[in-house]
Amino acid sequence: MRIAVIGTGYVGLVSGICFSDFGHEVVCVDRDAGKIEKLRAGDVPIYEPGLDALMEKNVAGGRLSFTTDLGSAVAAADAVFIAVGTPTRRGDGHADLTFVNAAAKEIAEHLSGYTVVVTKSTVPVGTNRAVAQIIRKANPQAEFDIASNPEFLREGAAIEDFMRPDRVVVGAETEQAREVMAAIYSPLSLRDAPVIYTDLESAEMIKYAANAFLATKITFINEIAGLCERTGANAKSVARGMGLDSRIGPKFLNAGPGYGGSCFPKDTRALARIGQEHAHPMRIVETVIDVNEAVKRRMIDKVLDLVDYEATGKRIAVLGVTFKPDTDDMREAPSLAVVPALIGAGAEVHVVDPEGRSEGERLLPGVTWHEDAYSAAKGADAVVILTEWNQFRALDLRKLKEIMRTPKLADLRNIYGPDQAAAAEFDYVGIGFGNS
Repeated sequence: MRIAVIGTGYVGLVSGICFSDFGHEVVCVDRDAGKIEKLRAGDVPIYEPGLDALMEKNVAGGRLSFTTDLGSAVAAADAVFIAVGTPTRRGDGHADLTFVNAAAKEIAEHLSGYTVVVTKSTVPVGTNRAVAQIIRKANPQAEFDIASNPEFLREGAAIEDFMRPDRVVVGAETEQAREVMAAIYSPLSLRDAPVIYTDLESAEMIKYAANAFLATKITFINEIAGLCERTGANAKSVARGMGLDSRIGPKFLNAGPGYGGSCFPKDTRALARIGQEHAHPMRIVETVIDVNEAVKRRMIDKVLDLVDYEATGKRIAVLGVTFKPDTDDMREAPSLAVVPALIGAGAEVHVVDPEGRSEGERLLPGVTWHEDAYSAAKGADAVVILTEWNQFRALDLRKLKEIMRTPKLADLRNIYGPDQAAAAEFDYVGIGFGNS
């Protein structure tokens, strides 16, 4: 199949590269000429393990190319995937569809022969029908169908998720469109990946419902952890006991400093807005949003309490600023709340993150960057673990204690635990251990 992917952000680039690895002929399109030149030169603009090698392989194989020329890419395609950004719209929390609508109009002008126009971006219910109207209005003679194909990629594990998905969701209303989508995903049939065919609205809703549920699960265990701290229960034991119930499962039950990233914050706000617009308030989702912000504020209090609310002039080392490990993504990361609060309290903040520095230098002004945890912690009054990168999981706590001014550890990912910290003679605070 010949595929055009509009947008070379995270979703578009990963999807385009993986489609080409399926054996399809893929052209990735972006208006940013600088980005396209870098991609042609083999420079991947995002950090995703294995993506650079997969891109190089398929470019060399002649299956993958990059262009700013949307017209030629669309005219030659059997399917066109819209994978542009849908950021939160200022003021009302809704998904901003400016880029989706603009892409639909431009695609319409270049359609040639029957084409399936596929929305890969996360969009509110009803968007695909609106996209169809935009295309029909701009090009009444166009032969096309609309399909909804939401992505479910985890940053840091996107290639595995694409190649071995839990499911593929396709919203399509004609047999011809379903046949095209089946051909695109046919390589997955060898891996028995379930492909769900449904209507446009259900496909759109599945994406929001899934992300909102996972965000709820994270927020629930964070609230339980807060209660554990007041009652003396152990949140890790509680989570394990819950997760062994097959109806609940163990995933997304790790207490932490709140969810972040490109999906959960944006999608929960959008779903709440959709509910308001349809006179059906999503009260659980609205509460999840509020509680997640409260969790971040609670993390700030934990760190400040560790230094006796006297942060002025104190050196605090922060380990990890991306919203999760194995990504350079800092969108809505807990660090964007915690670090500025520490600086505002007068602390001298020293930071280390394996992939977050590029974005972090822009988003976190006023911090000092280091290449390793020990350098950041040298002379520190406290160490704060915000992201559970592998290189922070086996620190020599006794060595850390020796180089710090005062041995205080705020382990906001529960990597070490109270006993291990106590053995190294640290003043310790974690999440859910009766230590608030």
